[in-house]
Amino acid sequence: MYLKQTPNKRTGRVHLSIAKKVRDPATKAPKDDIIKTIGYLDDFKDKYEDPIAHFKEVARKMTEEEQSSRTVTLTLDMGEDLPVDSDSRRNFGYAAILKMYYELELDRFFNNKARHQGFEYNTNSIMTLLVVSRILSPGSKRKAFGEKGRYFERFDFEEHDVYRALPHFATVATDAQRHINERIAACYGRDTRVVYYDVTNFYFETDREDELRRRGVSKEKRHDPIVQMGLAMDADGLPLHYELFAGNTLDKQTFRSVIGEVRRNYDTGRIIVVADMGVITGDNIFYLVGGEKREKPLNGYVFSFSVRGGSKAFQGYVLDRDGYHGIDGDPADGHGGFMLKSRRVAREISVTMGGGKTAKKTVYEKQVVFWSRKYADKARAERAAVMQKARDLVQNPQKYTRATSYGAAKYVKNLAYDKKTNAVVDTGKALSLDEGKAIAEEKFDGYYSIVTSELAMSDREIVDTYRGLWEIEETFKVAKGTLEIRPAYVSLQESIEAHVLSCFIALVILRLLQKQSGKRFSCEQIVECLNRISCTNEHDNIYLFNYRSEISDALGSALGIDFAKKRLRLGEIKGLLAESKK
Repeated sequence: MYLKQTPNKRTGRVHLSIAKKVRDPATKAPKDDIIKTIGYLDDFKDKYEDPIAHFKEVARKMTEEEQSSRTVTLTLDMGEDLPVDSDSRRNFGYAAILKMYYELELDRFFNNKARHQGFEYNTNSIMTLLVVSRILSPGSKRKAFGEKGRYFERFDFEEHDVYRALPHFATVATDAQRHINERIAACYGRDTRVVYYDVTNFYFETDREDELRRRGVSKEKRHDPIVQMGLAMDADGLPLHYELFAGNTLDKQTFRSVIGEVRRNYDTGRIIVVADMGVITGDNIFYLVGGEKREKPLNGYVFSFSVRGGSKAFQGYVLDRDGYHGIDGDPADGHGGFMLKSRRVAREISVTMGGGKTAKKTVYEKQVVFWSRKYADKARAERAAVMQKARDLVQNPQKYTRATSYGAAKYVKNLAYDKKTNAVVDTGKALSLDEGKAIAEEKFDGYYSIVTSELAMSDREIVDTYRGLWEIEETFKVAKGTLEIRPAYVSLQESIEAHVLSCFIALVILRLLQKQSGKRFSCEQIVECLNRISCTNEHDNIYLFNYRSEISDALGSALGIDFAKKRLRLGEIKGLLAESKK
């Protein structure tokens, strides 16, 4: 510490304070941290013979006191045994999660929502535990409660309170999402000019169905009941809004509900929705553009469009090499690895009108088709593996069922299944390989098409915009893998909705931690790092840390949390956690 002398530019008086040099966590530049304000120099000239010398000595003694407080002499008994059931290791990395949780003001949200409910427990404290546990140690609600002693928080509630709070969380789930959106927009900014949309589902290890858990087309090819989840994400990769649907709901049927909520309540303005072909229907397109005869569509879209499922005329356009051009000087003959072309078309779509009748409507689109060597090689490799499975299916049909023959079945002629057991049955006709189908499909390998309402967008911009869809697919992988959203260990609909809300909050926080650290690290790396920022009670109230990395330094710098200390007193730990909640 040192005596800082600051002249007043207007009066010339010198102001004294005691300061020390610290490093700004945001800019990494050194700055002065004022420890004590003293006053103006001329006010002390009558009190001290040499005020400057006096206060320099004060600064020196303060430095000595601070340094001595950092030095502790320990007496260790090397023969001491651990008490039975000892487990003094605690996590401190969750301070980063608290920082995001409180910046989103989720504490205020949950406390306000519970204010007039008369609960005997703190719902915010319960949600904090559920979110922290979902990120650092995902599992059941019982597991989360059982591990609450792993943290320095005072989680003052019982296990049954966790389950009693779930119906309340379900009732506030939509409001919570809107609140999170408002806070993200205020604290970090939201880019909703482009909104990505996709659908996934998660399973339950049970045979029992109900209104929400229904058997449908499982993304993981399972036959358990599932729940569908539609998720919208902003252009920066941050989750925006989700909704749950019964497991037998088609992907395309979820679209207008989720996107409608985003349009009505998320202050987005005009949006361009990017999605896969699973949601591309005439009804959804007509909903987005706002009907016919508009000079500019009300909202826009960038959708993938099936080449193999397209009309003969469209397939002919795709395969016609005329008009293709390369990117950044690549040749247009395909040897450069990528080529594309586009055209503007008027396309007829079928739209459901009032009374359930369908009508043909015209939309004006830009169609972009491209060929990628990487996609072509991938398609051929995948087909080769499937064809090998199809050959084995022809030779050994008794080994297969409807589920295990998935993918290969379309290349086998005369294939049939038992309606009850789903086993392959003998129809009296020999199974044979449909190589003609494989040859017909092969000519489309590597080709991909996109349709968009944005006629003025360049071909490259359209392709790059669509490629952003991989982030929402990666987000689903994080939800299912890192956060283990499934299988869910609850069964009531309101409990399922509460479970998904806690997972959504955890997902948002992980994405924000990525954003705050410059998107340098994966969610998995961040979770591993935060788990390893743990400490052991070394002596009395002194805790010993043994982990530091590039990731912990980056997170600490971005969030203003010091994760570099080897030892901290319990009071210092609680002080840092309290700072994380401001």
